[in-house]
Amino acid sequence: MRTIKSRADFERVFSRGRRFNDSLLRVRVLRTGEGTPGRVAFVAAKRLGNAVFRNRCKRVLRESARICALPAAGYDVILFSTRATHDSSPETVASSLRRILEKSGV
Repeated sequence: MRTIKSRADFERVFSRGRRFNDSLLRVRVLRTGEGTPGRVAFVAAKRLGNAVFRNRCKRVLRESARICALPAAGYDVILFSTRATHDSSPETVASSLRRILEKSGV
């Protein structure tokens, strides 16, 4: 799975990407073009809790992205966890993610 790593790439997705919200996760999507491979990033803010809590949130996001076949070619996607992500199953988060991706056109 190709991931977004550099600060410049994060800022580009934040400034130009579209935002979509759900109770289980928040998503930023930026279309990069047809020839580019897709990339994805997983974010759990410190305000959510300690490292164990945040790591569980990111594991749930990673598994739900795998279920939804992310990263999609031609798109950069950043997935943000919420407090509800921690207590949800990856399948539940994946269904919310699928709904968001359909709405965004990915």
